[in-house]
Amino acid sequence: MSKIQAQPPSEGARDVHANPKVPEFTVPKGAVDAHCHVFGPSNKFPYSPIRKYTPFDAPAAKLFSLRDHLGFDKNVLVQASCHGKNNDAMVDCLMRSNGKARGVAIVDPDISDQELESLDRVGVRGVRFNFLKRLVDPTPKSEYLKIAKRVAKMGWHVVVYFEAEDLEDIAPFLEQIPTIVVIDHMGCPDVSLGAAHQQFKRFVKLMADNPNFWVKVSCPERLTIAGPPYDDVVPFAKTLVQRFPDRVLWGTDWPHPNMKTHTPDDGLLVDRIPNIATTPRQQFKLLVQNPMRLYWPGHSTAQETR
Repeated sequence: MSKIQAQPPSEGARDVHANPKVPEFTVPKGAVDAHCHVFGPSNKFPYSPIRKYTPFDAPAAKLFSLRDHLGFDKNVLVQASCHGKNNDAMVDCLMRSNGKARGVAIVDPDISDQELESLDRVGVRGVRFNFLKRLVDPTPKSEYLKIAKRVAKMGWHVVVYFEAEDLEDIAPFLEQIPTIVVIDHMGCPDVSLGAAHQQFKRFVKLMADNPNFWVKVSCPERLTIAGPPYDDVVPFAKTLVQRFPDRVLWGTDWPHPNMKTHTPDDGLLVDRIPNIATTPRQQFKLLVQNPMRLYWPGHSTAQETR
């Protein structure tokens, strides 16, 4: 059997932060990093032949080490486009997690019921639809809707990744999805316009009009114009946490694929949480209660007195 060759990262790719700080903010007991990825190792789990980028390897062991370093208890793994529809690296990580991880897969419209059931058994609880043309080739919305209807019957949800400028086109499709819809990274607003701009107001209205829509108040490092410590992104995330406290999630986005401007410090990202979720109750919902309700339903999340 021939050995699989490791795949070198794309030119300009950034590896993870070599020494992330220990957060000053202590997350609540049972906290969930609800948006992160695993990549490779490529000599075991090769990247997709039609990928638009090749990241540095970021395997399960590194993710679990970061989880413990930051003080989190669990992870939600989101399949990224560089691995395409081959979810093997994510599944391997789920199986190594001792029940402390759940997954969101990318699947082919023709995936069999048996394959979906197999993913469900290892902890997959959703599928991801990516609309960023710089990352993936377009898939017809009709195909996505077929997938959504199938996974809805399994109790799964749909995660969608799009940019704010595409909201008007995508919204009618999203409103047809017959299950929970989780929107990545606040719908990727243009932060330079400000949170009072009509662009972000349209997104807030979409959330208000659709009680099955959830949102990740994540990726300030990707959305910022000003750079660290990402103060310009705070008004967007804070608004969503205050308006929709029971439908918000947070995640590191580790290992931060395709970052062009800087290498994020995940400890700093954790320290920004109290700026967007300003009370212990909001923090508990954001980091424990909401992700547990979505990914580990039936598990107790009683808030301890601190």
